[in-house]
Amino acid sequence: MERELTPTESLKLIETMIAQAKRSFHRQSYYFLLWGVLLIAAMLFNHFMVISGSDIGGFAWPVIGIGGGILSFLHGTKENSTKAVPTAMDRVIMWLWVAFVVTMLTTMFFGGYSGHAMQIGSIIVLTGLPTFVTGQLMRFRPLIFGGVLFWVLGAASYFTPMSVTVWLYIAAIFFGYLVPGYLLKRQEDGLRTA
Repeated sequence: MERELTPTESLKLIETMIAQAKRSFHRQSYYFLLWGVLLIAAMLFNHFMVISGSDIGGFAWPVIGIGGGILSFLHGTKENSTKAVPTAMDRVIMWLWVAFVVTMLTTMFFGGYSGHAMQIGSIIVLTGLPTFVTGQLMRFRPLIFGGVLFWVLGAASYFTPMSVTVWLYIAAIFFGYLVPGYLLKRQEDGLRTA
């Protein structure tokens, strides 16, 4: 039999649900920090290999992509095993990023295969979409601004030489992933102690 909740019990239930949603959202910090570090490292390695005349720089991308994918999968599996039930918002954010990765990899692979390699500016612009939407879903302004920054720096990169585009990419990842990821982590740590 179901019984009606008292006003105090209803308020407590609402507060608990809000706290769970906040904890759920802030678990995203790991992914932004991980991918921020990995993508900047890959770009720097690639850039310095190109400058030195070596053609091994491009290998950083698949290595980082596979390694980051494995780390993300393992972390997500661990997180899901400690959490009773993923929320609807968790699933929306997860599938948004899955769709982004599939779209980006498909575009890069078939573009390269057909001889129309994807420009870095396109990758930066494309990255703005899931970053911006995730920020909006979480109502987290640093991610919203990060998404907008991806769009702005991506658009600017179409008008710059490759030596500048590399640094626009790094700036976009730093301010679009690492800074919001760090701020999310701080909030997550604050929720954990509360």
